[in-house]
This record gives sequence, structure tokens and C-alpha cells, in this order.
Amino acid sequence: MNYFTIIFTVAGLCVFETISSIDNAIINAEVLTTMQPKAKRWFLVWGFLFAVVVVRGLLPWVIVWAATPGLSFFHAFTATFSSDPSVKNAIETSQPLLFAGGGVFLVFLFFHWLFLEQKNFGLPGERFIQRQGVWFYAVVSILLAVLVWVGLKVNTYMAFAMVLGSTAFFITHGFKENAEHSEQQLTGKNNLSDISKILYLEVIDSTFSIDGVLGAFAFTLSVPLILIGNGLGAFVVRKFTVASVDKIKKYRFLKNGALYSILFLGLIMIFDAFGYKSPEWFSPLVTFVVVGYFFLKSKTDEQAAAH
Repeated sequence: MNYFTIIFTVAGLCVFETISSIDNAIINAEVLTTMQPKAKRWFLVWGFLFAVVVVRGLLPWVIVWAATPGLSFFHAFTATFSSDPSVKNAIETSQPLLFAGGGVFLVFLFFHWLFLEQKNFGLPGERFIQRQGVWFYAVVSILLAVLVWVGLKVNTYMAFAMVLGSTAFFITHGFKENAEHSEQQLTGKNNLSDISKILYLEVIDSTFSIDGVLGAFAFTLSVPLILIGNGLGAFVVRKFTVASVDKIKKYRFLKNGALYSILFLGLIMIFDAFGYKSPEWFSPLVTFVVVGYFFLKSKTDEQAAAH
């Protein structure tokens, strides 16, 4: 991996982490308005360190280690920079399993947003598809059945990884739905302490970070690069949180950009799992193009509304 690829990958990771955490930033900003200044500072400083070091650093490390039997915990961290042939072979063997599960998770995430979640309609057809929300479970079930059937012919463990990916989606989706309901309680008049709110925000941040961590594997399997890129993205999200929730919300279509990026990254991972590999620069490029389009669309929409 040359220096240009490393920089391009880190930049792509930073952008992807930032836009995929927009909802998290909005929740953080809303809850922080109900907290004392000292508690706010504690969350923004120590909470940031926890989000970067523990969640966005440790989680991808553990995932690579768990998906690669025979690889030591240390080698899981340095795997993509290692010159040891056994380490490279282990990573190449486990990569389809990791990509299959992560890809299914991301594609399910996109379809849930497309069919069921409230959104600003950015592309033709989105309004119509949302009216067909009842079909979400049928679509993802059929998709999973097809992928598993094809996957069984290639690698039974890869097929099982796809099932795990769908399971992980529904588990984390349950936590996110609970977070949205709990936000109303935390921002309203209540007797919850600032410590309770900080703990809540840390749990929610960990839940929302799973999307960014799994999507990061479409960019690279290098844990150090994921840590740097996602860490920078987490820092930007904290800056958004401090800036004010209104500044975040004015970019109406960034959430659309995040989810379409997630769709493309999920498809890249699934194709890669089946042996159709893309160049290292492809995932960052797709992210920049998709996010750039919806960012410009948000700016154009804002200017049109002003006139």
C-alpha cells in the first residue's frame, strides 16, 4: 500500500464515519443541551477518547482477530502491514467471511432506511418505495436466501457469516429504536442525572459506531488505518455536536448520502467475498462521489429555500 492509497483511504474513512454518524451527532446535541457545562466537557473529552480508542479501535481489532482463526491478537492489529506469509494467508482466508457478513449487514441497513425510515426524499422513487414499507422484510429475506444459497456453493462458512450479518443487523436495530424512544425522555423534564445521560450517550455511540466500523472494512482490513480514519471522523462528529444541532440539520440530504454510501460499500464487500475484487482506491472514490453529490444537493436546496 503506497502513501497515496493510505492517505486516500484515511480520508475516505473519515468522510464515511462522519456522515454515517449524523444521527448520532443530532442525538448527542439534543441531550447535551439538558446537561451541566462540566458534564458536557467530560463527555466531549473523555467520551471522545472512549469512542475512538475503545469502540473504533478495539472493535475492528476484535472483529479481525475473531474472523481469523490462528492469528494472534497482536498480528490482528498489524496484519496488513506484516511481511509474514502465514499472516497474509490467514487474512486472505478469513476476508470472504468478514466481507460476507459485513456486506449483508450494510445492505440490510440501507433497505431498512429505504423502506421504513422517515427521510428527506432526495432521488426519484424513494417516496414510492417508502409507501411499500411492508415489503421490507420480504425483500431482505429473499435477498438473504439467495445470497446464502449461492454462498453455500462457494464456502459454507461464508454462507453462515451472511446469516450472522443479518442477525447482527436486527440486534443493533433494536438498540437504535430504543435509543430514539429514550431520547425523548432524556431531553424532556426528568430527574435523570448527568452521569446517567453520559452513560446513555456512550452506549448509543457504541451502537451507532457498528455501522461505521463494518463499513470501514470495505476500505481496508488495516486496523491502524481504521483507527486513524474513524477517529478523525469521530472528532468531526464531536465538532458538529458542539457547533449546534441546527447546523447539522440544514444539510438535509447528507443522511441520504450516508445510506447510499452504505449500500455501495455493502455491495463492494459482497462482490469481494465472491472473488470479484475492486481496487483499493474504489471504495474511497465511491464515498467521495456519493457524499459530494448529496452535499451539493443539500446546499442547492438550502439556497433555493432562502430565495
